[in-house]
Amino acid sequence: MIPEFALDPRQVRSAFERAAATYDEAAVLQREIAGRLLERLDYVRLSPARVLDAGCGTGYLLPPLSRRFRRADIVGLDVAAAMLRYARRRGGWLARLGNRRRYVAGDFAQLPFADASVDLVISSLALQWCRPDSVFAECRRVLRPGGLLLFSTFGPDTLQELRQAWSQVDDSAHVHGFADMHDLGDLLVHAGFAEPVLDVERLTLTYPSVRAALLDLKRIGAHNAMSGRRRGLTGKHRFAAFTANYEAMRREGRLPATYEVVYGQAWVPEQPSSRPRADGGVGIPLSAIVRRPNS
Repeated sequence: MIPEFALDPRQVRSAFERAAATYDEAAVLQREIAGRLLERLDYVRLSPARVLDAGCGTGYLLPPLSRRFRRADIVGLDVAAAMLRYARRRGGWLARLGNRRRYVAGDFAQLPFADASVDLVISSLALQWCRPDSVFAECRRVLRPGGLLLFSTFGPDTLQELRQAWSQVDDSAHVHGFADMHDLGDLLVHAGFAEPVLDVERLTLTYPSVRAALLDLKRIGAHNAMSGRRRGLTGKHRFAAFTANYEAMRREGRLPATYEVVYGQAWVPEQPSSRPRADGGVGIPLSAIVRRPNS
C-alpha cells in the first residue's frame, strides 16, 4: 500500500533548494545507486529520440545519458530550481556530443510535457518524494508506445535504525514511509505499463556518530517533510534518548544506516490501445528484450 502519511510538496522543494550546494559532496550512496540503475540500460534495446531524467538533482546522470544516446534530446527535470542550476553547470560541455538538452523546473507527478512525447524516463531516487500512483500515471501518459520507464527508489526498510531509535522515544513519525516493491509493481500494471520487473537490494552506510549520520541526511535534503510531522523543537531530553537508542546499535565502532533500494522497469505497450488483461498481465514487445549474458 502507499504509505498513509502524505508529504508536504513545499517542504520537499524547500529542503532540496537548501541542499543544492552540499548535495554532491554528501551523495555517495546516491551516486552509487544511479550508476547501478544506468547499468540496466545495457540489457535493453532502445534508441530514444527524447530522454527525460526525472528528479535529475545536480545532473549526475546527464553526462552518461548524453554519451550513451548521442542523438537524443536530453531533458533534466527537478522540482528545485537550485538543483537545476548545478545541473546546468555540470552539463555545459554536453553540446560537444551533439545533444540537445533542456533543464525544466517541474513536478514528477505533474510532468509539463505532451502526451506520447518521451521515449525513456529514467529516475534515480526521486519517486519516494512523490505519490507513486500519480507519477506512474504521468509517466505512462508522456511515454510513447514502446517507451521505457526505469527507476530506483527506497523501500520500507530504509533507515530502519533511525525509525527504531525514535520509536522508543515517542509515537511521532520521524522517518516518512516508503512503498513496498510489490505495491509498486501493482501500481505500474494499474497505470497501464507492460509486465514490470522489480528487484531489491540492501546497502548499509556506517558512521562514527549519530551527528554524522543526521548531517549526511541534511546535506542531501532528506528532511522530514511529512504533512503531519511534529512542529517545533525536538527538545534536548527527547533527542538525548533518541541518541542513546541509536548508540545501542553500534557495531565494531560504527553506527549503521540501512537503505532498501528498489529498482524497477516497465514498458509502454507497442500498441497504444493495449490495456492490462483481466489477470493483471499485459504483453511486452519481444524486440525490446535483450537476454542477460550467462554468468
